[in-house]
Amino acid sequence: MIMYEGRSIAVVVPAYNEAGLVGGVIETMPPYVDRVYVVDDRSTDGTWEEVISHTDRRERTVVTEDTDEPAGTVADGGTTRVVPIRHERNRGVGAAIKTGYERARSDRMDVTAVMAGDGQMDPDHLDRLLDPIVADRAAYAKGDRLRGHDRSSMSGWRLFGNGLLSVLTKVSSGYWRMMDPQNGYTAISLEALERIDLERLYDEYGFANDLLVVLNTHGFTVADVPMPAVYGEETSHIEYRSFVPGLSWLLCKRFCRRLYVRYVFEDFHPLAFMYGLGVLAGAVGLVGLGAALGRRDGTGSDVLSALSVLTTSAISILLAMTFDRQENDDRVIVE
Repeated sequence: MIMYEGRSIAVVVPAYNEAGLVGGVIETMPPYVDRVYVVDDRSTDGTWEEVISHTDRRERTVVTEDTDEPAGTVADGGTTRVVPIRHERNRGVGAAIKTGYERARSDRMDVTAVMAGDGQMDPDHLDRLLDPIVADRAAYAKGDRLRGHDRSSMSGWRLFGNGLLSVLTKVSSGYWRMMDPQNGYTAISLEALERIDLERLYDEYGFANDLLVVLNTHGFTVADVPMPAVYGEETSHIEYRSFVPGLSWLLCKRFCRRLYVRYVFEDFHPLAFMYGLGVLAGAVGLVGLGAALGRRDGTGSDVLSALSVLTTSAISILLAMTFDRQENDDRVIVE
């Protein structure tokens, strides 16, 4: 292996209908990358054929999901660098990344990055994601397209959605200083891959958000690496009508689990109680306000009582968020 700063490096390339783009990603992979797992999530175009055509000059192993048996020509007699993998059915981008992660973990790769098959992620920035991990400053590094960069290349809808999910992910994960949690240009240490339960992670878009919450639950430090956005001929496969509600519910469940593990099970902290009090008071206050406004004989005192309960709810939640941020301030570093 060539290695990078004494560490073996792998890159997972998830691809779905990226014909015309994924080949360029493979060809521009930095030379210090020791292994490339290209995971075709059962594309319906020529993605798989393009992957094979761009690896036929190298030693390769072509495998299918859930089997170690070769499914194609295997070049023997050396170290495999590019490993094409094809899912038997379309499972989602998160599932494709998990497949690559599982292979990298099995192969004991020290650091595993993710570089999408659509060419959005500039390979010249890969070393910047690897540096905080190989230096043991963080267990996970992610790109950040928002901090200190011109955002004009991002559409208004993309900026709005990114901002909304950023707030939700900050609250859910506890990584309050982090930005751009949807950024899929990431790198993760072998230690982190061995600690987390890959099977329970989200299979669709939103995998990166889900992973961040799980990483904080295990107490890992993450690094934000500012880098410019790159948009070209790629086509988004996100269906926002189902994506946003589904991911929001997932983040809510992960948030509750993080609070339980970090602040109840491992070491009790009053912020868990304050979050619970705030949510309960908010529900009671809203019901009371609705009842007071809906009754013909409702009085001003009824409305004021409901508003006072809602005020208590807001204060409790804000205090809990403040404590949560203090507890996690040193778990995010900005490169």
